[in-house]
Amino acid sequence: MRLNSLSMALAASALLLLPVSAVHAKGSGQIFVSSENDNAVTVLDGKTYAVVKTIPTGERPRDMRLSTDGQKLFVIASNSERVDVIDIARLAVERSIEVGEDPEMFAFSPDSKRFYVSMEEDAKVSVIDVAAGKKVAEIEVGEEPEGVMMSPDGKRLYVTSEVANMVHVIDTATNEIAANIVVGNRPRRFAATPDSSEIWVTNELGGSVTIIDGRKNEIKGTVSFAPKGFRADDVTPVGIAMTRDGKTAYVTLGRANHVAVVDVASRAVKEYVLVGQRAWGVTLSRDQSRLFVVNGLSDDMSIVDTRNNKVLRSVPVGRVPHTAVIDD
Repeated sequence: MRLNSLSMALAASALLLLPVSAVHAKGSGQIFVSSENDNAVTVLDGKTYAVVKTIPTGERPRDMRLSTDGQKLFVIASNSERVDVIDIARLAVERSIEVGEDPEMFAFSPDSKRFYVSMEEDAKVSVIDVAAGKKVAEIEVGEEPEGVMMSPDGKRLYVTSEVANMVHVIDTATNEIAANIVVGNRPRRFAATPDSSEIWVTNELGGSVTIIDGRKNEIKGTVSFAPKGFRADDVTPVGIAMTRDGKTAYVTLGRANHVAVVDVASRAVKEYVLVGQRAWGVTLSRDQSRLFVVNGLSDDMSIVDTRNNKVLRSVPVGRVPHTAVIDD
């Protein structure tokens, strides 16, 4: 009995010492997809892909992110000018945070105490205190900011300006712009190599990805896309996801209805995978065996086996889906 009690105590202590990401590894197993025209988040079973629940949100839900502890899902509701906070256990909105006109994308600080949200109409990034539920700072950037990415150490924030064709590098200690980098035409979203030595940004109207040196804040390369059978102006890269080892990047090509599979080291496109109409958001499962591609015009999500880059199935997920979050 004494040994059993001791073992249980040690196990409990070890659990408390686990990093948050390890605890979060035991997630709900569900998949969350925001649907802009349904004003809702669709919840799918992670194994059967059956709809578990539809959660009403504010108008035009778009970008979504899990809190660091995995207990809350934060959802941008652009037309309601707020962020809805969904309790994962109850699958219901527990509160809303007003953020201002036309929020689009956001990123958390490493401790999830603050988030940084791009305000498209105001050409600003708002800094929001999560606990207080209020704005604590504003950062002026170029017109129509969208993509937002935080560096792992929380010291740098990357923001795209679609109109200025620019990436802003913001020092989070001062909330001031440390560098402005001109990239391709209409930059949208980000991915980074594991050591942040390379920052990849999609250029929607440039049909390309610009690669930025994360240490020098200089352009070091470009990847262009040309799937067969599509005109150049149909190739509109937006979503991007990178494997944890930094070897492979997946880029959605918008109206070209494909995902490009890119070898990061050589910057060569290895394959184009046909998915749904207007491939938009993209995310990997935690074990990286599945790629989930949100298709905005076919109202579905393509599930791709990353071992052979074959689509396993397509799942209806609501009208004009925007973002998928995998709680695994």
